Amino acid sequence: MSDGPKERFLYIFLDEAGNLDFSRNGSRYFVLGGITKERPFHAYKELTEFKYDQVERGTALEYFHASENAQAVRNGVFDIIEKNLAGVAVDAVIVEKQKVEAVLREEEQFFPKVLGTLLREILKHYPLAEFAEVIVFTDSLPVSRKRGAVEKGVKMTLAAMLPPAVPYRVLHHASKSNMDLQIADYCTWAIYRKWNGQDTRSFRRVQAAVRTEWDVLQAGTGFPG
Repeated sequence: MSDGPKERFLYIFLDEAGNLDFSRNGSRYFVLGGITKERPFHAYKELTEFKYDQVERGTALEYFHASENAQAVRNGVFDIIEKNLAGVAVDAVIVEKQKVEAVLREEEQFFPKVLGTLLREILKHYPLAEFAEVIVFTDSLPVSRKRGAVEKGVKMTLAAMLPPAVPYRVLHHASKSNMDLQIADYCTWAIYRKWNGQDTRSFRRVQAAVRTEWDVLQAGTGFPG
């Protein structure tokens, strides 16, 4: 006998690139990216095998981090990501920081705005009532204003958009322990490199899954909502 269809869970993995220095010394752009998918997570096995390939070649590779990995490692990770983009959506909100109003530059103001904008963009593409739960992952954060702002932004948006019967969770897991957070890091870094440095080589590896690149302040009208 069949057990019937499995419940559907929607997974969203968030990562950021750029910094929150709004002076001339800071990055021009801040990028918040998310990868959205359902199970199964096909890239896990290949990435784990690739990681131990590197260890056996004498490296002390602990986890994948795009800005820190050697180019040869980055190439291998992008090879695996590119082969496993089916069922994966990549969305990113790009913020040109000098266009952000001064009142919104504090973490507890800035993060809820950017997070809310990204999550609304992601969630509008899914039949939310069909999911048993929406699970959002971020990298682990210390107890701080930033962590509070992240939680506020996620929870406010999800509570407003999800049908009452669809629960959600926000999990702060160390990216070292979560291969999909590492994939989100690679995808967000690729988008950031395109915008902040006009380097499209990495972006082309994930472009097939990129659904949204939203230069949210381009029109000069501020954050939506």
